[in-house]
Amino acid sequence: MEIENEKKRKRVLLLMSPATYRAGAFLSAAQQLQLEAVVGIDLPEKLAHYWHVPLGLDFADQDGAVRTILEYAREHPIDAILSVDDSATELSSLAAVALGLPHNSPGAAEAARDKYVMRSVMSAAGVPCPVFRNFSLHADPQRVAAQVTYPCVLKPRRLSGSRGVMRANNPAEFVANFRRLHRLLLSEGYSELLVEDFIPGVEVALEGLLTHGQLRVLALFDKPDPLDGPFFEETIYVTPSRLIESTQQAIAQCVAAAAASLGLYEGPVHAELRVNEDGPWMLEIAGRSIGGLCSTILEFGAGMCLEELILRHAVGEQIETFDRDAHAVGVMMIPIPGAGMLKAVHGIAEAEAVPLVTGVEITAKLNHSLVPLPEGASYLGFIFARGTAPLEVETALRKAHACLHFDIRREIPVLSMR
Repeated sequence: MEIENEKKRKRVLLLMSPATYRAGAFLSAAQQLQLEAVVGIDLPEKLAHYWHVPLGLDFADQDGAVRTILEYAREHPIDAILSVDDSATELSSLAAVALGLPHNSPGAAEAARDKYVMRSVMSAAGVPCPVFRNFSLHADPQRVAAQVTYPCVLKPRRLSGSRGVMRANNPAEFVANFRRLHRLLLSEGYSELLVEDFIPGVEVALEGLLTHGQLRVLALFDKPDPLDGPFFEETIYVTPSRLIESTQQAIAQCVAAAAASLGLYEGPVHAELRVNEDGPWMLEIAGRSIGGLCSTILEFGAGMCLEELILRHAVGEQIETFDRDAHAVGVMMIPIPGAGMLKAVHGIAEAEAVPLVTGVEITAKLNHSLVPLPEGASYLGFIFARGTAPLEVETALRKAHACLHFDIRREIPVLSMR
C-alpha cells in the first residue's frame, strides 16, 4: 500500500537560484501537500554533486539545462515545473514545452524578463506604459542626455528588485547616472539599458494567478512610501488596498491586458503599477510570485499559504477558495542605509513587542558586506504585521522599524605591502 501511495505522489520541479529567499516556503508547502519537490538549482554539475543538490543546472545554457531536465524526467516523471524566482522563468517555459506540461510560451517568458521587450509588446497592444527608448552602454552619455525628456528613469533591461534603477531630472544627472549604470551592467555582462519617462503617482503591486489566460487577483498591495527617486527602494507593502473599488478594478483590467499582450497564460504573476489622475500605468509584470519573504503575510481559505495555492494550481488540484483572509497585513523590507560591514543588530525584541507586529526576520548576515541600492540586490530583513485595518498595520511596521538599530561599519581597505 505504501508503494502504491508513493507512485501516486505528484512530482514538482522547482527551479531557483542559490540565493533565493523562496526555497523554504515552496518546499514546506510541497511537504504539506504531500508532493515530491525536486529542486533544480543554477549550479555547475560538480558543485551540485558536492552540495547534494538533486539537479544542478546551468541556467545560462538553456538548451543544455532542458536536456538535463528531460533526462531526469525519463526516470522521474514530472507533473509541473515552477520557477521560484526570476532567474529561471524562461528555462521553466522551455522545459515545460518539451515535456508537454502547462506553461507560458518561451516568448512570453522572455518578454516578462526583458523590460525593453516587455515595453515594446505592451505599447504595441495599447497597454498604458511609459514612453521608452533603448540605448547601448557604449553610446556617448552626453549625446543621449540631449535626446531624452525629463524627468526620466534609467534602468537595466533584466535586473530585478529595483537594482540599477535611477531617476534623472536634468542632463547632468543623466550623464552621472548613465556612467554609474554603465559600470554595474558591464560587470553583469549586459550591453544595453532602458530609458523611460518618469510616471508620477502612487505605486501598487498586484499578486495574481492566471488560469487559461484568465486573471484572478489574489492581493493588491499599497506602497505607502513615495517612490519618486533618486533610487526606487521598496519598503512597505500593505493589503487590502485603500484605493477606491473602481480604481482597483481598473488596475486589475490593466494587469490582465498586460498579461494577455505578453502571452502570459498560466501560473502566478506579480505586477507593479503607477496610478495617477490618468489611471493605472504598467511598470512591470513578472511570470512568478512575489519575491523575498513577503508572501508569508498572505493566507487564503483555512490557512493556505500563497505557495500552497500556487502548487495546487500547478498540479491541477482543486482549490476550494481563493479568498484571502480578511485581516489587513503588511510587510516592510528593511532598507540598507549605507555601505559597510554589518556588525550587530539592536532592538529586535523591542520591535517584535510592538502591537500587531507578528515577526522580525533579519536576513543579512553579520560580518558580511552590505551594498545599498542602486548597486545592491538585497535587504537587511523583513518586518511583518497583521491587524484589522491597513493604516494600523502600516503604523505598526513604522514603529517596529524605528526600534531597530544597525551597527554598520565602514570597511577599511587593505593595502598590499611591496
